[in-house]
Amino acid sequence: MTRQQIGDNMYFTYVPSEKFKTSFLSAQLAAPLRRETAGRSALLVNVLSRGTARFPDMTALGRELDMLYGARLDPTVRKKGEVQLLGFSASCVDDRYLPNRERLLEPLTDLLGEMLLRPALQNGRLHAGYIASERENLADLIRSDVNDKRSYAARRLLEEMCAGEPFGVGRMGTARDVEAITQEDLERHYRELLPRARLELFYCGSAPEKRVAGAFARAFAALPRQGALEPVQTIRRPARETCRVVTEELDVGQGKLCIGCRTDCTDMAAAMLMNAMFGGATTSKLFVNVRERLSLCYYADSAYHRLKGLVTVSSGIEFQNYGRAVEEILRQLEALRRGDWEDWEIEGARQSLVNSLRTMEDSAGSMEDFVMGQAAAGSDETIPGLIAALAEVTPERVRAAAESVKPDTIYFLKGKEGCA
Repeated sequence: MTRQQIGDNMYFTYVPSEKFKTSFLSAQLAAPLRRETAGRSALLVNVLSRGTARFPDMTALGRELDMLYGARLDPTVRKKGEVQLLGFSASCVDDRYLPNRERLLEPLTDLLGEMLLRPALQNGRLHAGYIASERENLADLIRSDVNDKRSYAARRLLEEMCAGEPFGVGRMGTARDVEAITQEDLERHYRELLPRARLELFYCGSAPEKRVAGAFARAFAALPRQGALEPVQTIRRPARETCRVVTEELDVGQGKLCIGCRTDCTDMAAAMLMNAMFGGATTSKLFVNVRERLSLCYYADSAYHRLKGLVTVSSGIEFQNYGRAVEEILRQLEALRRGDWEDWEIEGARQSLVNSLRTMEDSAGSMEDFVMGQAAAGSDETIPGLIAALAEVTPERVRAAAESVKPDTIYFLKGKEGCA
């Protein structure tokens, strides 16, 4: 895998591979995640996905993709640390499988460029009808998050824990903000974002690097460049001295308990392994003890948000088990701080992480997502490098990582008739 600059504020990551029958391409604009622009960026990419100057509607665009042997093209909006990534990913049959030496790489990169640079217009402006329908669709999508109570609770924890910080902003903004976006707002945001946001390009397939770089350079040759809206470095903050408790009531039959912790640990590999031992694997303390042995939770797991330095716990519980569940979850964290574990726990967690990372290499889309996260963080770490780093983590480093984890916020979603 290589990464190079191929233009002003334009970077290209190349992953050569012949294990896939398809080529995977991506073009992403990277900009700071902000409350006032998150919804506009999400709406913008959805409006741009409706068509281009050459293919002004979904029917014409679909016909072109069919002509490219059923190529796929999808809008993407992601949050990586405190950076928002928006753009398009695409896949097509790898050229080596096509008859008569046909080529799909160049027409598909051209189409990626058109999606961002040459949108379908109506009277010289972004299509008002597309804006209206996509605005409604996006607001409905954001609101529908409450239907998945597990996902909703995890999002609400981050909103409360990181209130006032970019990390507390959802990747698509809020439904209220989206509904307030006017045609003028969106056009102004497009004019400001396009020339200044960093462009991250990605390719995984069998084509030579020089050919792909040239195709991308030509496809985005008309990209206006004016200054640089560099993604900001994600800021880590210390935990509150007193853990904050937030309770919300909805019409639910199962409580959702989420606990957010902060860490200032810079030993990423050790923190990853510590989290896997805590709640990130089926051999973890939360799974084995809180869920299986004590039956306090229907599910209990943890996630390490390494760009932000957060460890979050997600669990489903009976309302009356709130107190015991919080106590036991924190007790398992304390056990990690003391180094209270068996050899099989650390080795099982290490193997689980390594297997997950190796599985990523079996999916071009997963590798692209990893690369975009690294680009957002300003890191050049690779999957093989991360696997090697995990192999070197000692029990002492795991314990040091655990000692840095401090509870910050507890979020509890309970039923309207339930009580904590």
